[in-house]
Amino acid sequence: MNSGRDTVSIETKGVRKTYGERAAVDQVTLQVQKGEFVSLLGPSGCGKTTLLRMLGGLEQPDEGVILLGGRDVTGVPAYGRNSNMIFQQLALFPHMDVFHNIAYGLKVKKTPKAEIKRQVYEMLELVQLGDYSNRAISQLSGGQAQRVAIARALVNRPEVLLLDEPLSALDMQLRLDMQHELKRIQREFGGTFIFVTHDQSEAMNMSDRIGVMRSGKLLQYGTPDEIYENPADHFVAKFIGDTNLINVTVLGSDREVVRVDCFGHTLIVKENRGGSAQPTGTPSVLSLRYEYIRLGAEAEGSVNSFEGTVIESVYGGASIRYTLEITSELRIQATVLHQRGASRYAPGDIVRIGFDPDDALLLSEPEPESNQENRP
Repeated sequence: MNSGRDTVSIETKGVRKTYGERAAVDQVTLQVQKGEFVSLLGPSGCGKTTLLRMLGGLEQPDEGVILLGGRDVTGVPAYGRNSNMIFQQLALFPHMDVFHNIAYGLKVKKTPKAEIKRQVYEMLELVQLGDYSNRAISQLSGGQAQRVAIARALVNRPEVLLLDEPLSALDMQLRLDMQHELKRIQREFGGTFIFVTHDQSEAMNMSDRIGVMRSGKLLQYGTPDEIYENPADHFVAKFIGDTNLINVTVLGSDREVVRVDCFGHTLIVKENRGGSAQPTGTPSVLSLRYEYIRLGAEAEGSVNSFEGTVIESVYGGASIRYTLEITSELRIQATVLHQRGASRYAPGDIVRIGFDPDDALLLSEPEPESNQENRP
């Protein structure tokens, strides 16, 4: 992707926002390219909505710079920026029909009537509501109301559309449908969308890049596959997808692989990605995703292979999740695809477990003892 300055849509440099003694956003530097769909992802209270509000001019940073299209807009209020925002509460006007809701911003700008009509119907076609212009807001489904809100926000052609968890109130199936719709709309409109969510699957499904936040800090910013395959630390590894975080001790390294001790088992894993080599005796954390673990006959021939006892089997339709006890101090979880009619392991079964060095990631930051994920 071209990273030239002319391709940057919105950018922050060292942005910080405090409330009392607490830093809601702490020295965040972020660059979003034109036409990207970027998600700000993290748990409640991590600062993602505060950052979004600063991007939109609804909050002013205490430190740092915000650039929109190369222009410094740090102190510019929302009405002076070419951006729009959609909130959890859509705030559609109940006394206006669909057409007039979408047209509202154009009327405020005193756009000629013929141009208003043209632009509104263009937006209605974009959100696939061409026959709904005269509908009352009360007659719309949740998904239709979402699309009206998107059309109203886009009709003024903003440089950036900011979305603060707009899908969170929808039921699961409608939410999945709207994820596909929102990405289609963004792709066809060609604009820059920045989307706040606490749902990692939502971010993975829609985003070109994801910024993972925690305690006001931007921990990692990259493509979905970069963040999934090479998380910056144990928090990102656990927050994105399902992974076992296992405390290990480094025994030594040789030719890009590391030997680690895992509760009496010697395992071979890849050298720490994105960090320096760890000396012998260093406590570390092994991230081993559920779906990378092989069981039974499939585990034969794996570089790392040992036995475990099935503690629990949870049927999930397309897959089965097993909880396996390796030692009295270590339990892991594994997810395997389920084929109709295939036999399943039962609690008490002894199972061969295997994975290869490329399947695991050695993280340099040890998991705090209070958060040990893999003890019974």
